[in-house]
Amino acid sequence: MSPTATAGEAFLGVDRSLTGRRWQEIAADPRLALSISQRHALPEMVGRVLAARRIGLDEALVFLNPTLREQLPDPLGLKDMEKAAARLADAVEGGQTIGVFGDYDVDGATSSALLLRYFSALGAEVAVHIPDRMTEGYGPNAPALLRMQDAGAKVVVTVDCGIAAFEALAAAAEAGLDVIVVDHHEAEAGLPRAYAVVNPNRLDESREHGHLAAVGVAFLLAVAVQGALRTRGWFDRRPKPDLLQWLDIVALGTVCDVVPLIGVNRALVTQGLKVMAKRGNAGIAALADLAGLRERPDAYHLGYVLGPRVNAGGRVGQADLGVRLLTTDDPVEAASLAQVLEGHNRVRQDLEAAVLLQAIEQVESRPDDGLPLALAAGQGWHPGVIGIIAGRLKERYNRPAVVIALDGAEGKGSGRSVPGFDLGSAIIAARQEGLLLKGGGHAMAAGFSLTADRLDDFRAFLGQRLAEQMAGPLRPVLELDGALDAGGATIELVETLRCLGPFGSGNGEPRFAITGARVMQSKVVGAGHVSCALAGRAGGRLKAIAFRAADSELGRALLARDGLPMHLAGTLRIDNWQGKTSVQLFIEDGAPMRPDGG
Repeated sequence: MSPTATAGEAFLGVDRSLTGRRWQEIAADPRLALSISQRHALPEMVGRVLAARRIGLDEALVFLNPTLREQLPDPLGLKDMEKAAARLADAVEGGQTIGVFGDYDVDGATSSALLLRYFSALGAEVAVHIPDRMTEGYGPNAPALLRMQDAGAKVVVTVDCGIAAFEALAAAAEAGLDVIVVDHHEAEAGLPRAYAVVNPNRLDESREHGHLAAVGVAFLLAVAVQGALRTRGWFDRRPKPDLLQWLDIVALGTVCDVVPLIGVNRALVTQGLKVMAKRGNAGIAALADLAGLRERPDAYHLGYVLGPRVNAGGRVGQADLGVRLLTTDDPVEAASLAQVLEGHNRVRQDLEAAVLLQAIEQVESRPDDGLPLALAAGQGWHPGVIGIIAGRLKERYNRPAVVIALDGAEGKGSGRSVPGFDLGSAIIAARQEGLLLKGGGHAMAAGFSLTADRLDDFRAFLGQRLAEQMAGPLRPVLELDGALDAGGATIELVETLRCLGPFGSGNGEPRFAITGARVMQSKVVGAGHVSCALAGRAGGRLKAIAFRAADSELGRALLARDGLPMHLAGTLRIDNWQGKTSVQLFIEDGAPMRPDGG
């Protein structure tokens, strides 16, 4: 979805939908679409979707069949990678303890788990530290690094953090600890004092691989260390670890960090899903069983089923639970850890629901100043849910959103953005301006801390910075791939479209309008979801659900069941329920059908 409207006729005549958006059909060259379909023996609909995503005729085959052989870059092309790999190879050869300092989100947990599994497979002693969100906060801190050194670590790798930890890393360097930063967040002109800084988003990098998640950078580090040890003859008399066996972990972190699923990310996730389907990771298998996931996993399951549960430990529970789950080989321990995480996830959901209502009320009661920012702050809000709330506000208002949990005179904040707005750079600018105590991130997400007395100044500064990035009037648009009757949403169509996956940021799931649908049945289920049964103009039937919509204009229209035809927009998925397979529409938007059929 684009944050601003463009010229041209509104699709199906929907200029303002029930969620306030203008519908727009994604433009696609019909000749290119036909050529793709014919050359690669694909249905015309698939050819059109590929053409709409600007996939060329010669690129289509690689897009449909992404492989690491073709997509994986040379790790040594990243600055400091060769130096980092050599130092870690020295540690392996010398029997030195290797420390891993991670973040408490899914990207940090998967990055830490990947390196723990890899270096352990090499026979190295590995110590992992995941900071507590409440007592330590985000990123490396000097006391924790020095404790790792006192415990025997000679070299520490920070993953998904470290690029802005200037003071902590300077203290570690003074103490003689070698720290290797493996990060992907936006860097500043000055780099922290570290043995090596590996980050595709360094300002002196080409940024060609800036879309990598931290777990992707960690995977490249493992590849580089493997190469360094192979050159030294380390594997002449020792087994060489198969890095591909851990691609399920890499896929999980990549999807959950919402980085664009393009290039090497697409290959990592595609191959990782194949590994995950084999259920070789005891922790992921236990989590899938607990969540009732019986089908072959796809990116949706990683982002919305498995990821939130892995994340729950770092948000409201014990920070290292995710790493422990992903690195255990004991099915009994895995089942126990998964159960604990499930409990934390329920607590997280309750906290989220309470804070979300307060945040929405705060945003909507504030006069509209025309700035492209939704900001909410509250005393006593749990810091573990503010990132999720920011994501909900972003979806609701179609603009960058920031949520701040205040604890007395200080606050911790988290933000999520929409395409067209670089939130990370704006947060870094605010820190450099002295408005924040700490802050950093990337285009689509950021985190920070501040004193409460700077909140109003920060709001004004951030709003103005984001306003400067606006390409035009802020008007939300819902982009659609086409229109179907309810009867046209077949299992065969959905299965065919799956070849375009994995879907996620940068490769959105095809979105269609179901035209002239009548709501035959509807009810509220779960946490404010609206479940529906739709009837098409030609007699076809379709199951549908609108998540978290019960209190919205869209939800009220669905629940009214007034018999009037509507256009409903969303994505189509296969639904397996009680042994029956059908298609279900995930409703994102709707609009009344005009009397003239538009």
